[in-house]
Amino acid sequence: MTAHPHAPNFDLDGKVALVTGSSKGLGKAMAFALGAAGAKVAFNYAHGREFAEQTYAEYRAAGFQGGLFRASVIDPAEVKSLCAQIAAELGPIDIVIPNATPAQPLKPIEQYDWEFYQSMYDFFVKSPYLLTREVLPHMKQRKWGRIINITSEVFSRGVAPFSAYVAAKGGQIGWSRSMANELAPWNITVNMIAPGWIPVERHANDPEHEKEAYRRLIPMGRWGIPQDLAGTVVYLASEASNFITGQDIHVNGGMTVG
Repeated sequence: MTAHPHAPNFDLDGKVALVTGSSKGLGKAMAFALGAAGAKVAFNYAHGREFAEQTYAEYRAAGFQGGLFRASVIDPAEVKSLCAQIAAELGPIDIVIPNATPAQPLKPIEQYDWEFYQSMYDFFVKSPYLLTREVLPHMKQRKWGRIINITSEVFSRGVAPFSAYVAAKGGQIGWSRSMANELAPWNITVNMIAPGWIPVERHANDPEHEKEAYRRLIPMGRWGIPQDLAGTVVYLASEASNFITGQDIHVNGGMTVG
């Protein structure tokens, strides 16, 4: 069936997407959504091989195309090797979603040290930089590319005591906005998705009273689920968002309205 000329094009057939940290949580949901839209998706993990293999087996069982790749996305040599392996097995990368994240404890500033601050910047600024640097030659040659950073509402809300994570997310947002301007002449868009607190596996032991206090603040009156990001990530990855760049779309049920 031929698409109507006035219908937006969300089809990702022929595109190769890399989603880092995609064996569970939000990364898994976004990877599945991209696969369902037709992309070949490179799943990435650094630890937990058995869990990653189970997730990828589930993905393949759904009839989607892709591959599973182990690499630390904060190590320059491993990022270079990762992108080369993906290109060899699936094709050059068209869509990059840096999603891998470390633990995110809330602590007063006196309890943080600079090593922890640096770990936040490594994942949220260094990793997007390393990945983008590797995929740019192909994207520039094709004059098409999508870089989608996963930011957070915490920057807009100034959440405390959470200074290391919030500062690194601010750096990620600034980097994304600058790159959006720099890469726009090549038709490469750089956008952001800012989820609210969407409980996933790593939140299993979070105090229930804290979860409930947050949930009561959500204007839509319900928790977000990982699948709530599916439409946004496919939209930003597709031709439908051709004229959108440098934007940070909050997926949080209205928590940052106003």
